[in-house]
Amino acid sequence: MLDILIYLFENYVDSEVDAAPEPDRDTLKTELEQAGFPDGEIDQALAWLESLASSPARNNPVPTSRSIRVFEVSECARLDLACRGYIMQLENLGILSPVQREWVIDRLLALTAEEIDIEQVKWVVLMVLFSQPDEANAYARMEDLVFEEQAEHAVH
Repeated sequence: MLDILIYLFENYVDSEVDAAPEPDRDTLKTELEQAGFPDGEIDQALAWLESLASSPARNNPVPTSRSIRVFEVSECARLDLACRGYIMQLENLGILSPVQREWVIDRLLALTAEEIDIEQVKWVVLMVLFSQPDEANAYARMEDLVFEEQAEHAVH
């Protein structure tokens, strides 16, 4: 499912915003089917994106900058120490707010992958930040961070 999300993100985020109207669900589904993605995964990916577009339904109070995040056992089972640490690092750097951190965790746990790695965390963070128009600065900082890390790995 993440491959589909990345495909959509790369093809629609990098394209000109004013070049064409935003495609509807049926158009996206047809395009993804033609690209060779399985039907079930396409539906899951599109549902994931629709959930991203709406605020997560939570009964919990909105976290503040003074909140301390304690991960539940079920979250720890899906997000290893490296992933949890990376998310917290992004919050400490000011790239993610406490509310965005919760959105990222929610969207990571909604992925169908059994194991989640740092690369998946990076993509989900980019998607969450991109989905919020007033977060262009945080998105640009995250994008710089991702590409800087990729360049470092390519050199070594």
